[in-house]
Amino acid sequence: MTDVTVTTLSGTSSTSAADQFTYASFAYVAINGATYVSVVNTATNTVVTSVGVGTGPQQVAVTPNGLFAYVTNNGSNTVSVISTVSNTVIATIPVGSSPYGVAVAPNGLFVYVTNLSSNTVSVISTASNTVTATVTVGSGPYAVAVAPNGLSVYVANYSSSTVSVISTVSNTVTATVTVGSGPEGVAVTPNGLFAYVTNYTSNTVSVISTAANAVTATVVVGTNPHAVAVNPNGLFVYVGNYAAATVSVISTATNTVTATPA
Repeated sequence: MTDVTVTTLSGTSSTSAADQFTYASFAYVAINGATYVSVVNTATNTVVTSVGVGTGPQQVAVTPNGLFAYVTNNGSNTVSVISTVSNTVIATIPVGSSPYGVAVAPNGLFVYVTNLSSNTVSVISTASNTVTATVTVGSGPYAVAVAPNGLSVYVANYSSSTVSVISTVSNTVTATVTVGSGPEGVAVTPNGLFAYVTNYTSNTVSVISTAANAVTATVVVGTNPHAVAVNPNGLFVYVGNYAAATVSVISTATNTVTATPA
């Protein structure tokens, strides 16, 4: 699988004279099984450069100011920090075993990384690019998402069929929510009221109330739901069904599937 993150840079890329674009948007694509991240100019849909990282890069998250991209290297147990200005790695951070998911806090001060094999989340300070805390969560932590207010982190634990809720103030787990089987993806609505979790082996999406830390709805989707994203206006949730090769579109008003484009 690959992971794509798009950021808008307020300046000029420095890959080469031929590839310099002012105020251009770039997509950072992690290639699983490779040792690099491809940088794609979204204006021209061309790869402008490749940045060497660790082994088996899985996911990418970009800081709110667009200046840095954090890449989880599943095979080398590290996180590579890429400067989006120079498209070079400026730091390599040791984390737990088999890092996979990554998310940046809204204020840009911390990065949260799930470590699949060590059942932990590494908390990285972006000021020092060091791990400042390690939080034990459920079994097989996969995806991670930070609430819009920055106070809570939601971790989908694939092997224990739970979601761990971490307080960013104390870096401790404050709640554990039972969801469907094999949760992989998690996304929080822009208003912060709900977290949507894809359950890969039960073909459902669990809707968690962030106020109660409880499942308030279960939505049947396609086969093997993997990735999930919320529309910026919060009206719809999009679920990528891996085996079905479809997308389930969920209305957040009714928590029902309103469309299934292939």
